[in-house]
Amino acid sequence: MSFVIWLTGPSGVGKTTLANALHEKLEEMGYTAEVLDGDGIRSKLYPDLGFSKEEREMHNRVVVHMAETLARNGVITIVSVIAPYKSSREYARREIEKFMEVYLKCPVEVRVRRDPKGLYAKALKGEIKGLTGLDGHYEEPENPELVLNTHEMSVEEEVEAVIRKAKELGFL
Repeated sequence: MSFVIWLTGPSGVGKTTLANALHEKLEEMGYTAEVLDGDGIRSKLYPDLGFSKEEREMHNRVVVHMAETLARNGVITIVSVIAPYKSSREYARREIEKFMEVYLKCPVEVRVRRDPKGLYAKALKGEIKGLTGLDGHYEEPENPELVLNTHEMSVEEEVEAVIRKAKELGFL
């Protein structure tokens, strides 16, 4: 039994943290799971790729292909990627048979405080422009299977909510 959990949301919302916690929980439950982290894939496969709309969409197509291949081969795949454009997420939904979109959200003030990669600090100093979630475009999902307000939940509660939804959908 395999499927894809697609975690989306602006920078600093908690995608990587949730992905890693989900991976650990699913493995504890006896499933084979893998995390595809958008930043990790980008840095290893094409570190010079920019952040234009076209480059982001190309990056997301690569992630979709990797996720679909893993899921087709029996691996529960947890994707952690901003995927700011609705078109990229719709493409993923079309290409991946068992797909569960989870939209992570929290107020920008919380994301600025968290700032795990220092991106908001750089953006607020004017060192980078177009940070998704600050001055960069992010099209909110219209019909995700699950919405998590990460500023109101512990990581454990988020994991349980995702597992519960996966069971409701018949994926687990």
